[in-house]
Amino acid sequence: MAIERSALSKAEGLGDWGIESFESELPISDTQSRLVSVTIPAPGVTMAAFLHHAQGQERFFWQAAHQAVASAGFGVAADLRAWGPARFQAIHQQARTLFQDAVIADGGQPLAAPRLFGGFAFADDFVPDNTWAAFHPAQFILPHYQLTQVGAESWLTINAVVTAVEDVAEVLAALREALPARLALLQDEPPAASPDVALQQMDYPMPYAVWAEMIERATAVMRAGTFNKVVLSRVCELRFEEPVDVAGALAYLNQTYPDCYRFLFEPLPYHAFYGATPELLVQVHGRDLHTMSLAGSIRRGATPAEDETLAHELLNSDKDLYEHAVVTDSIRRRLAPVMAELTVSDRPDVLRLGYIQHLFTPVYGRLPAPTGVLPLLEILHPTPALGGTPRHLALPYITQAEPVPRGWYAAPVGWLDHHLDGAFAVGIRSAIAQDRRVWLHAGAGIVADSQPQKEWDETALKFRPMLNALGIAQTA
Repeated sequence: MAIERSALSKAEGLGDWGIESFESELPISDTQSRLVSVTIPAPGVTMAAFLHHAQGQERFFWQAAHQAVASAGFGVAADLRAWGPARFQAIHQQARTLFQDAVIADGGQPLAAPRLFGGFAFADDFVPDNTWAAFHPAQFILPHYQLTQVGAESWLTINAVVTAVEDVAEVLAALREALPARLALLQDEPPAASPDVALQQMDYPMPYAVWAEMIERATAVMRAGTFNKVVLSRVCELRFEEPVDVAGALAYLNQTYPDCYRFLFEPLPYHAFYGATPELLVQVHGRDLHTMSLAGSIRRGATPAEDETLAHELLNSDKDLYEHAVVTDSIRRRLAPVMAELTVSDRPDVLRLGYIQHLFTPVYGRLPAPTGVLPLLEILHPTPALGGTPRHLALPYITQAEPVPRGWYAAPVGWLDHHLDGAFAVGIRSAIAQDRRVWLHAGAGIVADSQPQKEWDETALKFRPMLNALGIAQTA
């Protein structure tokens, strides 16, 4: 159904800025520096070789579900950071300043233009702990070198931020000279070998009895009418005898889960957040917006007939349909005030992934004018699929109930281009690796009639992709 644009308002999720007022608050360009970017074709260079070549440096990667376009980077040309409730606006302003007056020689492939990789912590008041020591409440990095693959073709980009006193023509000449040398190194990169890293210890810190008590307490609060839904998670901790092979795990995810959004954000060597998430939070290109409602889950069947039976069960589950409707209605309510057009399917379909099925409703919209992706991202994060509803009640409850801070888990991770358009997925089905240690989070949407054992089993299912990527058989 189509929803016509209504007047801008302080609807739930809009925060302190509206789309129309946002542009007037943008900063003046920083006259002390300028971005210069050069791209050349990179025949024969693969993503695997690029990421292996960059081991021991800052690394980044993104590939959307079922798309032949992939982007990666290493090194740091610019590092944008922000804190507090205004972090979305602050990153937008910094990115606009960075890209303003940029000199971009994209080599005839616009998709190879400079791209910021990054994301946000789940909560505004995130304080880095031991697990997330290398991460900030909001952080985006423009890589020094960037590889773009479109189908079978590749392009190599070099980005540099130079001072105002430097001659742009001389800088361009120097970058064009540096690129072939780096390209030759990449073309000579030996095939990546996945090391056999032995697991030393595997632990689920929260026993089932504690989980059951947490779920029963939440459902009691909901039955009392305090809120309608909350998402609660648990953690798996792993220790290895050698540093974790993040590039190898990512290669496994790329091959096994092409129907998911695969990402890597490694802002400090050997401190990496990576995963294969099924959930797009928002994508904006000019005036066009795409998002989705994804909530309600069931396992895949061992046979096609069992798969269909389980899908039918999911489509007729009152609990899952209610959980899904809460998410869909929230997305519609948050977006309607700022869209010229909004189209939301009336009934969910089933999204089948390699190991799990979800209720799925696509959402498409048309903005009155281009705004970039970050104003829409702030409106939507977090949806009830990862937080709860009402948002202002569910989020404090999560902080109080969960014993382990979420960090960037269940938060927006993605990219921005020089138009300030971009795409962000929700950082679930993910891992945070720190040298020889890895932490996995898995959550479940809890509503008033949720059962602890069923939700425990659902989180176990959601641990599976990352455990498999690390070569580990699941035990709980």
